[in-house]
Amino acid sequence: MKVAFTTSGNDLQAPFDNRFGRAPYFLIYDLETDTFEVIDNRQNRDAAHGAGIQAAETVARSGAGAVVTGHCGPKAFRVLAAAGIKIFYTQAPSVAKALEQYRAGTLTAAESADTEGV
Repeated sequence: MKVAFTTSGNDLQAPFDNRFGRAPYFLIYDLETDTFEVIDNRQNRDAAHGAGIQAAETVARSGAGAVVTGHCGPKAFRVLAAAGIKIFYTQAPSVAKALEQYRAGTLTAAESADTEGV
């Protein structure tokens, strides 16, 4: 399974970004192959409106089955949930730490958005 992490960098040591729709990048980690790719979210991040929805569609196209982020607005949450993607919240300092938490099973799947969309 693939897991999408919100980040401001392009590797596992990069800082974790707490924003979903306006995160600079998504690091898509493949748990089966222990490889990852980075998706630039600049187009969605800089959008005047709908950043969360567009970012959610980008993550869905990546094949991710889960998202680990700091916060997710209601519109993005609905798009992700409709695509069958589970959302997990964390305040990890880095993508590596967030991945560690995910693998350890210490993150709980979110049942709703935790912030208003911007």
